[in-house]
Amino acid sequence: MTRRLALNDDNRRWWTLAAMCFALFMIMLDNTVVNVALPSIKADLGTSFSTLAWTVSAYTLSLGVLLITGGRLGDIYGRRRVFLVGVVLFAASSAFIGFSQTSAWLIGGRAIQGVGAALMMPATLSIITNTFPPEERGKALGTWAGVSAMALAIGPVVGGYLVEYVSWQSIFFLNVPVAAGTLAITLFSTCESRDETVLPKLDLAGIATITVGLGALTLALLEAPTWGWGSKANLGLFAVAAAGLLAFAVVERRVRVPMVDFAFFNSKTFLGASLVAFVVSFSMLAMFFFIAIYMQDIEGYTPLEAGIRFLPTTLCIILISPISGRLADRIGPRPLMTGGLLLVAASLFWQSHLSVGSGFAFLAPGFVLMGIGMGLIMSPMSAAAMNAVDRTKAGVAGGVLSMSRMIGGTLGIAVLGAFIGDGGEPRAYVASLGDGLRLGSIVAAVGAVVAWKLVAPEAAGAQAPPVPAGEAVTPPAEGARATVRV
Repeated sequence: MTRRLALNDDNRRWWTLAAMCFALFMIMLDNTVVNVALPSIKADLGTSFSTLAWTVSAYTLSLGVLLITGGRLGDIYGRRRVFLVGVVLFAASSAFIGFSQTSAWLIGGRAIQGVGAALMMPATLSIITNTFPPEERGKALGTWAGVSAMALAIGPVVGGYLVEYVSWQSIFFLNVPVAAGTLAITLFSTCESRDETVLPKLDLAGIATITVGLGALTLALLEAPTWGWGSKANLGLFAVAAAGLLAFAVVERRVRVPMVDFAFFNSKTFLGASLVAFVVSFSMLAMFFFIAIYMQDIEGYTPLEAGIRFLPTTLCIILISPISGRLADRIGPRPLMTGGLLLVAASLFWQSHLSVGSGFAFLAPGFVLMGIGMGLIMSPMSAAAMNAVDRTKAGVAGGVLSMSRMIGGTLGIAVLGAFIGDGGEPRAYVASLGDGLRLGSIVAAVGAVVAWKLVAPEAAGAQAPPVPAGEAVTPPAEGARATVRV
């Protein structure tokens, strides 16, 4: 009887992983589908280049600002519950976007979609962290990253086909059946978890200050190419961002139940993984965004043809991510993350030499290097960050890691957008894109040094085990330290 129950519990654990993979699949599918649809959206709605960027940036802004809040809400009110709310909101906003007829409609829907994703993303990491022991998290996160890469592979092809033969609006309806499957599996398999070591009290002052700080920062980064980095409006936003983030740091050190425990960053591994998340998104997302436009507007590929040509990157991620997750459990994440970032740097440096008429034969080696590098980075990076904190704090820790990725991606698009401007003549576009890709290569190389210096060399199994599931945890009295009763 005991053996049968254990087997059922084990099956339930892997079904939980499947639900988290479906959720990430949905989020990543949406990102890649939108990239190949950008030129068609621009032509159909008659938008400018800067307005087109907001199709991506509205989602990034709401997601980046609310990720930590989403993680904290899960820690307080239950990760499963908040995750399910995020799935429903993401699906509903996707259907809303599917009926878009104006750019304002589209951008508004994308902002709401980002809110749903902000409730889901931290929960996927925290639920996996609480479901799997440290020695198995690398394998679980490798599967998680591999499935998300599958979405990256399928997204451009399916999205390109739908854009070309149906309409760009139809791509957003893809999320609805995936969301339905995610809801069903989560309700069936996933147990509720929350942070039982602190009082269930929401840090409203922390939410307000970090929302103002990150909102102003993200908006300043997004509008810098249009307004000018030194414009009064942009400098004003940077000042508001600095004030908001400083106020957040002050508030968090004074409230009894802070939203973010700054002790996280006493761990060099967690700090290193967060910085790597920033760097890799800075380098990769901008490349995808602007090369998708390059292939269609300059090289003349259809959306479907452009989507197919991203397959070398995504297929490599699918193949490498599960392997790197298992290797991280054995040899530690540091060499994998460092090597992966060096390959990303080499990929961007290669692609920075593209020209008008380079064609896919030139781009393909860079796409392969990018895929291998990303496959080596993603699951070890996530495992390193989540193993560096107590699993009771997994929601906020996942939010911090995801926020680093979103802010990095936003800054990358903003910086490359500043190089490129509003498009212009093809040769000028390609020359500016090359300069931006060289900068991305340098940033990725610096990230490799950061990974090697900060991330601990130990494998997950060498770290202290988490609090065993099912043991009683006593919430502290107000003003007292958290204690765990084993």
